[in-house]
Amino acid sequence: MNRPRVAPYLTVSPAAAAIAFYTGAFDAKQRALMPSVDGMRIAHCELLINGASVMLADFFPELGQTRVPMPGDSATVSISLEYDTGKQVDDTCSRAAKLGAKIETQPTNSFWGTRYATLRDPFGHRWILNGPLDK
Repeated sequence: MNRPRVAPYLTVSPAAAAIAFYTGAFDAKQRALMPSVDGMRIAHCELLINGASVMLADFFPELGQTRVPMPGDSATVSISLEYDTGKQVDDTCSRAAKLGAKIETQPTNSFWGTRYATLRDPFGHRWILNGPLDK
C-alpha cells in the first residue's frame, strides 16, 4: 500500500462514529480497519481523505500516552485539506456543519489568495480547508 511519508494519526472516541463523520463530511474512503481484541473499540483505521491517509483509533489509555481532545481546549494541531476549487471548500464546510462540526471560520476569501475555512469536528479535531479563489 502506497502511503505519504507523513500522515496524521487521530485519537477519537468513539472511532466508529468518527469514521462515519469523516465519510460523510470529507468523502473519506476506508482503506483498512482493525477491531480491538476487546471487540468494543477500533484499534486502527486508515481513511483516504482528499488523496491522503488519515489514521485513527479509539482511546486506549492502557497502551500509551494519547488522549482525545478535551472540550474547550485550544487546538495544538490542525489537519489541512487542500482542494482544487473554492467551491469544494464551501461544500465540505457545509456538509461538515450539517453533521455536527463547529465552524470556527466561515468560508471566506483570504487576504493570502485562497478560499479558506476552519472547523472543529464533533470529536474535537481542528481542520483547515483551503482552495484557490474561483474566478
